[in-house]
Amino acid sequence: MNAPAKTEDFAQSIPAGVYAETVLDVTHYTDRLFRFTMTRPQGFRFRSGEFAMIGLMVEGKPVFRAYSIASPAWAEELEFFSIKVPDGPLTSHLQAIKPGDQVLMRKKPTGTLVLDALTPGRRLYMFSTGTGIAPFASLIRDPETYEKFEEVILTHTTRDVAELKYGFDLVHEIQNDELLKEVVGDKLRHYPTVTREDFEYRGRITDLISSGKLFTDLGVPPLDPAIDRGMICGSSAMLKDTKELLEKAGLDEGANSKPAEFVIERAFVG
Repeated sequence: MNAPAKTEDFAQSIPAGVYAETVLDVTHYTDRLFRFTMTRPQGFRFRSGEFAMIGLMVEGKPVFRAYSIASPAWAEELEFFSIKVPDGPLTSHLQAIKPGDQVLMRKKPTGTLVLDALTPGRRLYMFSTGTGIAPFASLIRDPETYEKFEEVILTHTTRDVAELKYGFDLVHEIQNDELLKEVVGDKLRHYPTVTREDFEYRGRITDLISSGKLFTDLGVPPLDPAIDRGMICGSSAMLKDTKELLEKAGLDEGANSKPAEFVIERAFVG
């Protein structure tokens, strides 16, 4: 396996039209998951919930993949949450990065998991599995989310309890941030579930929606298109099944060009 390209290698090999940013911190949660932060390019703007194309030089060529920006739009650093794929064209190398290494990033962010793609509502559901929590890590730390919604429900489903830690860390960070906790108050609710271990909440989020257990556990009524809005990020099967459940409840899919009751991020599927 090739080691990530070092700073001196980048100087001569950075492709045109991309940033080369410095890794600041790396945290490995499990043998499958890690997060890292890197410097934010001067002048780089994005909306909370968008993704960017990030990459490395591998065997002299740039390799890029879509990654949701996990930090909110106001943050001075950029944060990403990644799965480790042993044979992945990018992640097999990305998982080996260390502070001081450099990562490439294309200059134009995009994505559908943004507040602008939703019509006004009272309650916002963020349905995520695995690293699909990343765009919501951005949105739950953005004050605008709480200006637009009275209640924000973050659901995060993983295989094992250990894989939930990133989400718990996020909520803890918000609760202990002097500025954010004033904005968020009690509007944010966290609903973590696992599928392969015993835990307080167990099962696939689609099953918990179908059975009504999600709503019973939270003490809220079933999905209502007049009140509820949704964002979905996860595996292709999860996207399909959750989309069907929201449509069955009367919610319509929206987009940047046509806001509606729920949105899906498909950039990471396939």
